[in-house]
Amino acid sequence: MQTIAHYLIKKATIQDIARELTLSPGTVSRALNDNARISTETKRLVKEKAVSLNYQPNKIAASLRSGKSYTIGVIIPSAQMNFFGSIVHGIELMASNTGYGVMLYQSEESLSLEKKGIDMFLNARVDGILASVSKETIDFSHYLDLEKRNVPLVFFDRTAEELKTPAVVIDDYKGGFLATEHLIKNGYTQIAHVAGPLHIKSFNDRLMGYKAALAKHHIKLNEQLIYQGDISIESGKAAVEYFFKLPVAPDAVFAVEDFTALGVIKALKERAIKIPEAFGVIGFANENFDEYLTPSLSSVDQQTVQMGKDAFKLLLDIISNRESQTRVLLQDKIVLEPILISRKSSSGKAKAL
Repeated sequence: MQTIAHYLIKKATIQDIARELTLSPGTVSRALNDNARISTETKRLVKEKAVSLNYQPNKIAASLRSGKSYTIGVIIPSAQMNFFGSIVHGIELMASNTGYGVMLYQSEESLSLEKKGIDMFLNARVDGILASVSKETIDFSHYLDLEKRNVPLVFFDRTAEELKTPAVVIDDYKGGFLATEHLIKNGYTQIAHVAGPLHIKSFNDRLMGYKAALAKHHIKLNEQLIYQGDISIESGKAAVEYFFKLPVAPDAVFAVEDFTALGVIKALKERAIKIPEAFGVIGFANENFDEYLTPSLSSVDQQTVQMGKDAFKLLLDIISNRESQTRVLLQDKIVLEPILISRKSSSGKAKAL
């Protein structure tokens, strides 16, 4: 009989486990896969022996047998944003619990790179794809191609509404409403909005929420106080330059996301404008840096880890449904609740003085 040390040097196989336990390789294989025909005691013995011999399943062989890669592809627009990193964390938590690996691709907000990512995933024969579209993406033909190829696809955060693809999103309209109403309730009266690319539904919904909050509180909409940005620090800085050239400058900004809000704060500080005493700022995404800024940045939390978990579960449901060839009605959209995070940057004129 071989020693355990031998198996630590030479990778153990199902045949090695079978030899150690005087079982057939088929019985060992079924035990490792929790086959109902194998007794609980045999499964226990096989799994204990597999651990002691440092047995690692041959994923390539398993893939060839099942026709599955047990890998999913995930496309994010930017790895610089903790927002997307947190979503990926939620995805990976669920994937590791179900035996799936994750291939991650960053589009860098580029349509051409997004398409390359899709091609890479197809070449890797992933079982499904999770994607958040880039800010450049207005042509969705590469996602339509996935549908034609019968590759399961789920969007998260940023979606392509035209495709009617399953998705997990935050209620961006409500989030925009909460952020704007928060500024109103804290005494700001001339509230501007730095918008994102409006062909992306989530950014357009936040703008609509902003407008709805103004209407609810009988504040007349001033279109000049809406600046078309591109979700970046530079966009936030440029917005402040624009706002302070207006006849009447705003006294608060709801920024479409936190990097834009960071740009707003930087530009206000360069003008020696006190935050929040003279000017309130709130962002969207609740990035990690928010609480460490001076003043700390108010934001809207998007339940990112939960978004990642729900996106993976939805994708796995689609994969399983396709494999079983059943016609189970799957949930096609999961909408999470936004959570207002109030910090110093929007605490209000009256409270700050």
